[in-house]
Parts: sequence; C-alpha cells; structure tokens
Amino acid sequence: MKVMVGGTFDPLHDGHKRLLTRSFSLAGPEGDVVIGLTTDTFASRKTHPIHPFAERKSDLEKFIADFITAQAAQKKYATHWEVEPLSDRFGSALDADFDAIVVSEETLPVAVEINRMRREKKLRKVDIHQITCVLAEDGRWISSTRIWRGEIDVHGHLIPPAKSG
Repeated sequence: MKVMVGGTFDPLHDGHKRLLTRSFSLAGPEGDVVIGLTTDTFASRKTHPIHPFAERKSDLEKFIADFITAQAAQKKYATHWEVEPLSDRFGSALDADFDAIVVSEETLPVAVEINRMRREKKLRKVDIHQITCVLAEDGRWISSTRIWRGEIDVHGHLIPPAKSG
C-alpha cells in the first residue's frame, strides 16, 4: 500500500508522531510512505516562526529512522519512505498513484478536497484515514502554535508562565 501524509512538522511533536506512525502502520512492511514537507515559502503562511526546510527535514528523517529501526528489531516494518517538498496544500496527491492519505481532524477537509479534485481529473479516490489529535495535559490539542507560544512542550506538558519581576 502507498500512503501519503503531509505537514510542516515544526516542531515535531507527539501529534505529528502519531500521524507518521499511523502512516507507516497503514502502509505495512511492504508499503511506501510519501511524506510531503512544506517548503519554506509555503510554511511562511504560519502565524509563528518556522525552522528552515533542511532542519525540519533532518528532524523528520531522524524520527523516522529511529522508528523504522525499532520496528525492524521487532520484525514489523521495513517500509520504504521518502520526503518530498510540499509547496501547496495538495502536493503530488492530485496526480500520484497512491492508496491512502492520513490526516488529522484539523486537515480532514484538505483530504476531502483532494478526492473531489481527483474525481474531476477522472482519477480514483483514495482512502482517507483520520487520526485523533493528541491532547495536551489541559485537554486541548497539541499544536505547533501552542508550543511556539510557550504554553506546552512537544509532549503536551504544560509550561508554567514565567514569573515577572
């Protein structure tokens, strides 16, 4: 099975890790995972600072390599994967031959739009697999924006406000 997933992945947090591990699980040991990583230009639309593409790609590759190594030790996965630049909301998903896309609750509408646009191009629709977002200690979603604001860390632990004075 060929699975696509995409994002900015900055900083790489537990919600992103759930999205990625679900993608590999779905693809299976003989499958392929294509990870669209937003380009610096596309990511600049965010309301918070973004690390450069090369740095985000390196962090992503390290997580995946560690994950694959751990899974291989358990004889679970040897999945092929690649990271491709994502310069818009759709990337290669509008034209590529693939079976499934993995999204969060937040990005589900994009996957629905991808299938609509694929139908218009007479391409087969792809299965949409939605993960539930990972919650922080306060019961709200872990998000890069909250991490950048200093509210939570990458695992969703609350960061106490700095004392003034």
